[in-house]
Amino acid sequence: MHKTDIPYESLTPDVILDSVESLGLLSDGRFLALNSYENRVYQVGIEDEQPIIAKFYRPNRWTDAAILEEHQFADDCVEQEIPLIAPLSFNQTTLHRFSDFRFSLYKRYGGHAPNLDNPEHLEWLGRFIGRLHAIGSRFPFQHRLTLTPATFGHASLKFLIDNDFIPDEIKHNYQLAAQQVLEIVDQQFAAYPHLPHIRLHGDLHVGNILWTDKGPHIVDLDDCMMGVAMQDIWMLLSGNDNEMVVQLNTIIKGYNQFYDFDPASLNLIEALRSLRLLNYSAWLARRWHDPTFPKNFSWFNEPRYWEEQLYTLREQIERMQSSQLLALFKH
Repeated sequence: MHKTDIPYESLTPDVILDSVESLGLLSDGRFLALNSYENRVYQVGIEDEQPIIAKFYRPNRWTDAAILEEHQFADDCVEQEIPLIAPLSFNQTTLHRFSDFRFSLYKRYGGHAPNLDNPEHLEWLGRFIGRLHAIGSRFPFQHRLTLTPATFGHASLKFLIDNDFIPDEIKHNYQLAAQQVLEIVDQQFAAYPHLPHIRLHGDLHVGNILWTDKGPHIVDLDDCMMGVAMQDIWMLLSGNDNEMVVQLNTIIKGYNQFYDFDPASLNLIEALRSLRLLNYSAWLARRWHDPTFPKNFSWFNEPRYWEEQLYTLREQIERMQSSQLLALFKH
């Protein structure tokens, strides 16, 4: 077994605490594991001070340059008073090493999920995303992924097929459905080449938003990437086309105060949803060697999961072909 087969095997309590103390902080010996699968994240108690959050990066996932681009994006936002939780700097850097691990430290923030049924929350989020995209559009990432049908769709399907994760009795139909999905996704992305790729949060769902009386604080830029602006909006929407248009109008009211919204991107919502479905399955497959994943996602290796995915992909074909969002939005 290779060293990376169990990527966090050597991340012991002593290593966690010693990592934090290597930066001059004095731990009180207490730590709490927080909900994170891709990386490992802990709340660590500090003597006579508030606890801090320590994030240990998955070995071999990102280059140092890619992580530092993430940190720079966060700093760019904080400099413009955008409420985004950025890494703390020690010894003039935000990326640190101890033992076999790279890590960063953050202040602890509290909050709860936003109420997406509340128009005030939606408009506030629209303003936040507009400000984020105004910063993100200034210059591109050089070392991070770009969200395209190739990177998130075709590569994901190839990995699943090549590594035999899909049960034999479902594999043929799943592959046919996924290929049909990707054919439509390719066509829809190709239809809007004018939509710019900008720096994005990349994974902006309610689980990455902490809400307080002062509004949103955004966490977890781990998946920040280049892509179309709609990627940071569509995961806040729910319901049928008519319901989503009402939500969109509210979000865009705030968004347009800081960054121009292109209605053409509405035609990519279902394509982006399809790419997320495929990429999520491939992410689980790529991480299956990590014992945390079979333990917490045991259903991934069951035929029922793939039957449900097949059904959902077929639904996506219909949704991509029948979406009326752009027509409804224009009225």
